[in-house]
Amino acid sequence: MSVSTSIDSGQEPALSATDYGLYGATVFAWGFSWIAMKGQVGIVAPEVSVFWRFVLAAAVMFGWSFFRRHNLRFGWRTHLRFAGLGALIFSTNFTFFYYGAQLLPSGLLAVVFSLTSVFNLFLAFALFRQKPSLATFAAGLIGFGGVALMFGPQIMGAEIDYQAALGLLLCTLGTISFCLGNMLSASTQKTGITVTPATTWGMFYGAVFLGIFATVRGNNFAVEWTFTYIGSLVYLAVVSSVIAFASYLSLLGRIGSARAGYATVIFPVIALAVSTVFEGYHWTGFAFAGLLLVLTGNVMMLKKR
Repeated sequence: MSVSTSIDSGQEPALSATDYGLYGATVFAWGFSWIAMKGQVGIVAPEVSVFWRFVLAAAVMFGWSFFRRHNLRFGWRTHLRFAGLGALIFSTNFTFFYYGAQLLPSGLLAVVFSLTSVFNLFLAFALFRQKPSLATFAAGLIGFGGVALMFGPQIMGAEIDYQAALGLLLCTLGTISFCLGNMLSASTQKTGITVTPATTWGMFYGAVFLGIFATVRGNNFAVEWTFTYIGSLVYLAVVSSVIAFASYLSLLGRIGSARAGYATVIFPVIALAVSTVFEGYHWTGFAFAGLLLVLTGNVMMLKKR
């Protein structure tokens, strides 16, 4: 279906079983990525960790593309689109968040990134004149408000000093970069280019950009040879990058940026559940109220209108 057609008509079709499958894969893969990211932040420079993440992810994607016999030959104008995806989604976005993770609590990182659904609505309107329905807009705001309540204690406990303000700025810039990449991805899919080659080349260019950036900064490309670092690297590269992005970008082309972006409001719920098990997160009344708002917003966003 066409994103613009569904929005212009004011009607958004119900999700199919495939859409729900892609939605679930995205939410769960990214929901566990926050605990994995903690294993990456430390000794190794953030851009180097993200570089190796996408070197591995691109290698997997090229292997899969060759196995499935996807056409990977495109003209230079199309490669400019792929390079844009690499710059916006597969390098800049993550580098900002890895640096932000050094300055802010993980819960606050998830809250900032959950703004994706709201940013997607505004960017789709600003760039493509896609006017969201009132219900879709309200669902995004309700979902964000719910996540904010769930992480309220962490937000209130974060001392807004220079470092915290810088971390918030970095994560906001990372979210905006991701959202702009969403717009480019949706536009690219409309030209007839499928998700697999676009993701493959996007990850390749992202790794190239990060390699250049790390070299210019004089970084050492050595990694931390521990089970935690390597295990989190493999998870982030294969599950959170290859599987999650293939699912998310497919969803983006199928149901539009507004509803696809709402996955980024739901995955903090998964991240919080993981934190409860592995980090002893304490559930409060605010957390339960926030969860109720997130679920309410989810129903509003996904129901057939």
